[in-house]
Amino acid sequence: MHLQFIPILGLLLMGSVLSQYYGYDYGSPDDYYSSLAMGPSTANCAPECNCPANYPSAMYCDNLKLKKIPMVPSGIQYLYLQNNMIEGIDNDAFQNVTDLKWLILDHNHLTNANIKKNAFSKLKELQKLYMSFNNLTELVGPLPKTMDDLRVTNNKLAKITPNILEGLENLTVVHLQHNKLKEDSISGAFKGLKSLLYLDLSYNELTKVPMGLPPSLSMLYFDNNKIGNIPDEYFQGFKGLQYLRLSNNQLKDAGVPGNAFNISTLLELDLSFNSLSTIPAVNEGLENLYLQVNKIQKLTVASFCKVIGPLDYSRIRHLRLDGNNITRSDIPNEIHNCLRLASDIEL
Repeated sequence: MHLQFIPILGLLLMGSVLSQYYGYDYGSPDDYYSSLAMGPSTANCAPECNCPANYPSAMYCDNLKLKKIPMVPSGIQYLYLQNNMIEGIDNDAFQNVTDLKWLILDHNHLTNANIKKNAFSKLKELQKLYMSFNNLTELVGPLPKTMDDLRVTNNKLAKITPNILEGLENLTVVHLQHNKLKEDSISGAFKGLKSLLYLDLSYNELTKVPMGLPPSLSMLYFDNNKIGNIPDEYFQGFKGLQYLRLSNNQLKDAGVPGNAFNISTLLELDLSFNSLSTIPAVNEGLENLYLQVNKIQKLTVASFCKVIGPLDYSRIRHLRLDGNNITRSDIPNEIHNCLRLASDIEL
């Protein structure tokens, strides 16, 4: 069932209220690869690769069935090695390119045993390291302290060695989804990452939310795990949390403290595909709430508004409740005044 509440200002809001829930796209490092046309290769390039004259600091060695990293000449700052058969990285692999900024190694055959301890030690300016779709069982390191973006998705990670990320104060984005991580294996692993804004731990084996995450996080994704409860005041420790996803977990009312999601900075909350029987209390500032496919039987005003008045109302704009046991007759009349900014509610 699709309800539309369009207040006086509603028409002005219609274009912006829908969130990006549909088609959650975690992206692929391929989205970040340059789409520059490949012209004749420069002389300063590995013979099997391509270094376009109009982008001479980039070396493209993708899709070549390479089994080892080719010689990388000095001057190369962006190295694309995705979609090969590379199994390891030697200590001297990057000895000529200490100023390398991007290293893309997605879709290879990398294993921890074949990555030497000092493989990345010479890279003094590395910013982005992508190693998704490999065979890693542990996070590699130590890593350059200049890094701001780390992506190691779709591996077999079961452990993050303590202190492996220590000192990475510029790291802002970490993708670790689609691995085998448990909460005990990552507890405290992100300590000291004072610039971290984005952490994706979805599609792992978490049964609890991990402790010791940086308070700087603004985007935190735990969807598709086995999380059954939230410690009291857990999310209040994040000073600027705006986007939180916990869909496809095992949350029930008993595992969710009363104020667990009453987070003043939160804009979007996804609790869909759990086993909640009631709508948890959320802050009036929340804009998008996803609760579809739970076991909710009624819509209560108190979940959204503690007080209703001229200046007291919920900022919810998009609310999904479909796949629950709520009908139009279950909606209290006062909900319209509480959710006066909502452009659509799905039952």
